[in-house]
Amino acid sequence: MGIDALSDVLKTVRLNGAIVFDIDAYAPWGVETPPPRLFAPLVMPEADHIIEYHVITEGCCYASVAGEQPVRVEAGTVVMFPQGDAQVLSNPAGLRRKFELEEFEQARRATPQLPIGIVTPGNGEHTHIVCGFLGCDAAPFNPLLAALPRMVCVSEALSLYESRIGQLAHFALAEAKSKRSGGESVLARLCELMFVEAVRRYVDTLTGDHAGWLAGLRDRHVGAALSLIHARPSYDWTLDSLAREAGASRTVLAERFVHFVGTPPMQYLSRWRMQIAASLLCDGQANLARIAEVVGYESEASFSRAFKKVVGSPPGTWRRGRASRAVA
Repeated sequence: MGIDALSDVLKTVRLNGAIVFDIDAYAPWGVETPPPRLFAPLVMPEADHIIEYHVITEGCCYASVAGEQPVRVEAGTVVMFPQGDAQVLSNPAGLRRKFELEEFEQARRATPQLPIGIVTPGNGEHTHIVCGFLGCDAAPFNPLLAALPRMVCVSEALSLYESRIGQLAHFALAEAKSKRSGGESVLARLCELMFVEAVRRYVDTLTGDHAGWLAGLRDRHVGAALSLIHARPSYDWTLDSLAREAGASRTVLAERFVHFVGTPPMQYLSRWRMQIAASLLCDGQANLARIAEVVGYESEASFSRAFKKVVGSPPGTWRRGRASRAVA
């Protein structure tokens, strides 16, 4: 049942993708990129947060969050940087050259349709990398983002082109080279699909020793409770009713929920309702009374108080602030 909660989160945090770079690198090479939020205005200006990821389709390289120990990654590996850190990719390990924002701006102006092709000089081992950006909402509440570490490596057991991610990457490369009308939209959806599949593979690697929201999806009682909350966020849940439908006692559910998710069930429900409300506020189609109804509040006033308590500002003020940022 937990997968339904994952799908709901991916939909509500307004996931939006773009395949940005198509890289052919020949050793020796190395690059350190600044945090992807600096690139965002040139690719997806309305995104609240940017996740960058790389699909290694040929060869190998070393990847790390800037300043940390590099990890060798082979063809068939997806490397994700969910927290928006500066990062280093290289071959061999230890090489780096800062990739300045000005370089990206020049390349973007010269490439009307993404992805941007990059070839590094060299005569050594060849590495091919497809790089994507995922825009999403980080606030007021994105449980998936909070559950992912600074760097995630997901390796395929099969060769890249025999795997689901590999097939998507192969399709993306063919689409990028064709430069057909609507290509960026097709690549955006492929980018999102590759990211979702990589997250699912990451979930499969989690053991019973892991905590966090993603690990909670796999727990019998916590996963059931999360699915119930996401399926019926406007329902007047209590800890008793949630525990009863999840097949656990109040005490067991409360303890296990806090262990995995980090917050009590009712606090999670309140925060998730505010994320739904924020998504609706950004869409700009529903008035406050309708949004209050959708997220389970009897009046606009009670919803506004709850929103301000969780988010820090009234819903109308928050919506105007987001609209101003989008225009800017």
